[in-house]
Amino acid sequence: MEVSVNVGYFGPHISSEKSLIKELDEIGISCIWTAEAYGYDAVTPLSYFAALTEKLKLGSGIMQIPGRSPAMTAMTAATLDKLSDGRFRLGIGVSGPQVVEGWHGVAYGKPLKKTREYVQIVRDILQRDGKTSFEGEYYNLPYKGDDASGLGKPLKLIEQPLRSDIPIYLAAIGPKNIELTAEIADGWLPFMYSPTLGDKFFNQFLEKGFEKSGDLNKKEKFQISAPVFAKVCDESERDAYLAPARNNYTLYVGGMGAKDKNFYFNLMCEYGYEEIATQIQELYLKGEKAEAESIFPDELLDDLTLVGSKDRIKEKLEDWKNCNVTELSIAIPLDIETIKFIKSCL
Repeated sequence: MEVSVNVGYFGPHISSEKSLIKELDEIGISCIWTAEAYGYDAVTPLSYFAALTEKLKLGSGIMQIPGRSPAMTAMTAATLDKLSDGRFRLGIGVSGPQVVEGWHGVAYGKPLKKTREYVQIVRDILQRDGKTSFEGEYYNLPYKGDDASGLGKPLKLIEQPLRSDIPIYLAAIGPKNIELTAEIADGWLPFMYSPTLGDKFFNQFLEKGFEKSGDLNKKEKFQISAPVFAKVCDESERDAYLAPARNNYTLYVGGMGAKDKNFYFNLMCEYGYEEIATQIQELYLKGEKAEAESIFPDELLDDLTLVGSKDRIKEKLEDWKNCNVTELSIAIPLDIETIKFIKSCL
């Protein structure tokens, strides 16, 4: 199992921590992942990290599908991969309907169909076997709408990519999304992955996807990078260090997306916490966020995180080693000593 880090939505403080980024590279951390919502983008920081490092892989976790055309994403992936000498991982996802329609101003549509078309076009462009043309429900190259100029023509990426098989990771939570990810992607970026409960729920969808892929070795090659809050501390300090995780998970379960369209709420229900998840959502949507946080179950919070004494963390890492996850992605705030310790245990 590899160890990576996830700096989330970047944040100005990360740009001032050059020594930390360089040390992550020196100690052999596998990848640094960035994210985007409706603040800093996920791409620009990776260029910065590429300049500071030599071995560290650079992952977009995630670039939002509705925010970029497939061609723009392919161009960006080829550029970052070239700049980093082949260290880029392309993580993409459709995001949620509130962001898609409220921020990017496009229809949420059918996420499965949209993602499948998107990945197919990106792969075709990067393969560069010929000029790219595509006719789908969401994407058409060249564009042939009623308002088209009629001058569009199939094009081919000008530069030869350093790698035509840049690994593609998909962020997915729902069953059908996970199945699609296992079928068409090289890796999966889950959220709230439980090392004790996750495999039992997710395996059925992963297996369906692997079978549909037609690749007999897909399961062995497939990568799963799961984010986790981690901190080595005294047991008396656990609650304080667990606070960011409690806040984050409550936000996603309680308020990420519309009430009847929240994938994270559904996942908590699948883990066996439907009654508490419903209470959390009701409180959160009424604006009673502190109350919602206070009832997030300690047992689940402990399961999803690596916070506590070295002995406690070492014991909990056994659950991670025995699950499907191939990479633990340590979330901010980053503590270098904690990262070193976890890496030494794996």
